[in-house]
Amino acid sequence: MTERRWFGLKAGASSWMWLSLAVMGLDRWSKLLIVERFSLYDSMAVLPILDITRLHNTGAAFSFLAGASGWQRWFFTGLGVIVSIAIFVWLRRLPARGHQLLSAGLALILGGALGNVIDRVQWGYVVDFIHVHYERWYFPAFNVADSAITVGAGLLILDALLESVRAKRHDTE
Repeated sequence: MTERRWFGLKAGASSWMWLSLAVMGLDRWSKLLIVERFSLYDSMAVLPILDITRLHNTGAAFSFLAGASGWQRWFFTGLGVIVSIAIFVWLRRLPARGHQLLSAGLALILGGALGNVIDRVQWGYVVDFIHVHYERWYFPAFNVADSAITVGAGLLILDALLESVRAKRHDTE
């Protein structure tokens, strides 16, 4: 058995880090585009149920704690950094093969978390702009990073469900 190299490019499931970098790049590019072309609260209808609206979120998901006195900026920044470190370590410890759904989910969450951390450090808020609605019902605005986190969490749940099915099948054999 060979010893795992922690800092090698092929340590653990590090091959999935490209996905984190792609999420961060796409998230950053889209937010800079929105900041350059839209003022705060400017909106453009794209579809009958979709607007591009520049909003600033000083809180967490669904603007949780957005009205707090400012401490939440550093709390959520620190939380994002801690979660990102934990996910990075988890990815490095995963075997390089056999955990594709888990690795992809973790990489998406890592890229999304770091994308939003960059916003909080640079601007003090997260730029949200994807605004889905139906008539007078509005879903909270979100961004590429939030989308990646959501899809990543879905992949983690799917992986856990499939693992449970595999374990039950193995127990009956």
